[in-house]
Amino acid sequence: MALLMLIFSKISDIKLFLDQQRLQGKTIGFVPTMGALHEGHLSLLKKAKECCDIGICSIFVNPTQFNDKSDLARYPRMPEKDTQFLQEANCDVLFLPQESEIYPNNESESFEFGILNEILEAKHRPGHFNGVAQVVKRFFEIIQPHQAFFGSKDYQQVMIIKALVKQLNSSIQIVSCPILRESDGLAMSSRNTLLNAEERKIAALIPNLMKDAKNIALNQNFKAATDFIVESISNQALMKLDYYEICDADSLEQLNHFTKEKTPISLIAVYVGKIRLIDNLVFVDKY
Repeated sequence: MALLMLIFSKISDIKLFLDQQRLQGKTIGFVPTMGALHEGHLSLLKKAKECCDIGICSIFVNPTQFNDKSDLARYPRMPEKDTQFLQEANCDVLFLPQESEIYPNNESESFEFGILNEILEAKHRPGHFNGVAQVVKRFFEIIQPHQAFFGSKDYQQVMIIKALVKQLNSSIQIVSCPILRESDGLAMSSRNTLLNAEERKIAALIPNLMKDAKNIALNQNFKAATDFIVESISNQALMKLDYYEICDADSLEQLNHFTKEKTPISLIAVYVGKIRLIDNLVFVDKY
C-alpha cells in the first residue's frame, strides 16, 4: 500500500518540513520537473529514493527558460494526472509552487558558463540556460537537497547545472541518470505527448538515424556522419534539423575526428512538426 504523499505549495511550509527532517538526520533526494511526467521521471525518483531517505519531486513550468513564448504556451500541463502518478510511485513529497512563489518580485539573475552558454542548445535557444540556472538555483535554495537527479537526455543542461553547483560552492551532488526510451527507441520526453500519430511515428526515426550516423562515423568519418543526418532529415517532410554535432563528452568541444583522449558524443535537435525534440548518443565503442 502506497504511503500518503505530502504536497506543499508554499516555500515556508516545505522548508519547515525539510528542516525537521534534516534535524532527524534524513537525507534528501530532489527531482525537479516541469510536469507531464513519464517513466523517465519515475526512474529519477526511484534513484532518488534508493540514494536518499526522502524523495522529493517538484513540478513547475519555468517561464524564464522559454525563449519562445508559443512553446511555453503549448507546453503540456496536467497537474492532477502528475500528482496521481507520483502518489502511485511512492513519492514522499511533491512541491507544486505557483510562479509568484518562485519569482515573487520578478527578479532575474545572470550567469556565466563560458563556452557551454554559447553552443548547441544555448546557441539555438538564447537565454534558455540562464533561465534554467535561475530556477535550479532557486529550488536548491528552497529544498537544500543532498543530491539532485537529472536525466542525461538533457546532456548540456546537466553540464550547466554541475557548473552552477561549482560556482555556488555548493555540496549538492548532481546525479546524471541514463536516458529512458520508448519501445521504438524514441527518448522519453514530455513533449512527445504533443505529437500527433503521424509525427510520433516519424519521431522514432531520430534514434535510428543517430545509430546509423554513429556507424558511419566509426567506419568513415565525422563529416560523412553529419552529411548523412542532414540529408536523411531533409528528405522527411515533417522533420527539420536544428543541429547535429559530434562533440567531446567532457567539454562539448566540437570534434572532427577520433582521438585517444576524447570520447565523442553526438547531439541532435530536430523539429517534428512544431515540436522540438533532442537526443544524444555517446560513441562508447570508438575503436
